[in-house]
Amino acid sequence: MLTVIAEIRTRPGAHHRQAVLEEFKKIIPAVLAEAGCHGYAPMVDSATGLDFQTSAPDSIVMVEQWASAAHLKAHLETPHMLGFRDAVKGDVLDTTIRILESGV
Repeated sequence: MLTVIAEIRTRPGAHHRQAVLEEFKKIIPAVLAEAGCHGYAPMVDSATGLDFQTSAPDSIVMVEQWASAAHLKAHLETPHMLGFRDAVKGDVLDTTIRILESGV
């Protein structure tokens, strides 16, 4: 099982982040129906008020779980993902992706 942590940095301004989140809402059902997908969730900072929290108001952190690298690769080539990337290209500055496996 692979866990993907993708930090998507949007252009400054809440409307850019919200535009990307709205596009995610459109594709989540299709992604969750893909073979090998065990989780797909866009996450944003929680307003906890804790002084040790790092915040990034112009970021979305995707937490994904995939059965294998082949499933993840196939996901990236689906029509809904190609359409998603095209729809958000004006709102996204960059994306950093970590692909993790259990360390124990």
